[in-house]
Amino acid sequence: MKKIILVIIVMFTLQMGVSYAQGCDADMPGATSDSTNAAIKIFGYIQPEYDYTFSDPSVNTFTFRRARIGVRGKVLNDFSYYMMIEASPFIGGEGKAYLMDAFVAWEKYNWARIAMGSYKQPFSLELYTPCFALTTIDRSIVVDQLVAPQRDYGIMLLGGNQYNRLNYWVAVMNGRGLLVKDNNAKKDIITRVTYKPFQFMQIGGSFRYGYPNNDDDTRTTYGGEVLFNFGNWHIQGEYIYDEGEYNRAAGGGCGSEPVELGEERDGAYGMIWYDLKGGFQPVFKYEFFDPSHEVKEIGYQERMTIGLNYFFNDYIRVQLNYQANIETYINQDNDRFLAQIQVKF
Repeated sequence: MKKIILVIIVMFTLQMGVSYAQGCDADMPGATSDSTNAAIKIFGYIQPEYDYTFSDPSVNTFTFRRARIGVRGKVLNDFSYYMMIEASPFIGGEGKAYLMDAFVAWEKYNWARIAMGSYKQPFSLELYTPCFALTTIDRSIVVDQLVAPQRDYGIMLLGGNQYNRLNYWVAVMNGRGLLVKDNNAKKDIITRVTYKPFQFMQIGGSFRYGYPNNDDDTRTTYGGEVLFNFGNWHIQGEYIYDEGEYNRAAGGGCGSEPVELGEERDGAYGMIWYDLKGGFQPVFKYEFFDPSHEVKEIGYQERMTIGLNYFFNDYIRVQLNYQANIETYINQDNDRFLAQIQVKF
């Protein structure tokens, strides 16, 4: 891993005088529109954070949500590459820096691009949203728990971009997550399609069918999404249903603790936010997560998040979130206050 970091530092030093471009790229193949730029590009972001849990006794800590640095560029006219390292000790990798995303993409045709390597599963709008662009500090519980593993190794066919009404992704992946090889001969199929019937509206759906642990036991996941942008108003929502076997070692998304799941499970969220003048952005989010349809009382969660984002500029952002957690069977004192500052480069 030290060699990987050294390579990035050397590349950054060599290119800084001629081709350094400020900004932080998305972390999915085809997620940006600047892939025609042949110059190498160094990018990244850090997210120091303070967490306070209103328990008895209370728990509070300073931590790091993410600390990432990456490089991307073009080779010849039709090939691009992307690599990113996660250096935060609190997200996967057993407390060590590790190679999180690394893929090569063939991009000659907009409607038939191919990417191979490690990247996010093409499932869910909130998962597709880059971590530096999330409206709330945490992703929804259902995305963290049911779209797991969130990153994996595989090959993907994709088409469309931000200027097209229709976009699609079709991936064949191991289904086991990062830092491990596949333990069975069969692969997971993950697809996502989005469509903009109007300029202010986007709808989409996701599907996954796979073999998380062996060649016999299957897992099937469905998702639906909607996004509205009415001027400064934004509304986003998703529903995800999941059934069958699952990989207990895959963990939850972005360092969240995985929970025990039943044969059938689902969840949803709805979120609304408004862009005020001066860089302020209030947000409200409601969500529920049912880890087992068979055992309704235990494990069912609801959460309301009240937040405020403040953008100093395009590269510096502060987020404040209060999470009111609601358990319907055994109530717990586990509401949380989260404060995060992010710097992109």
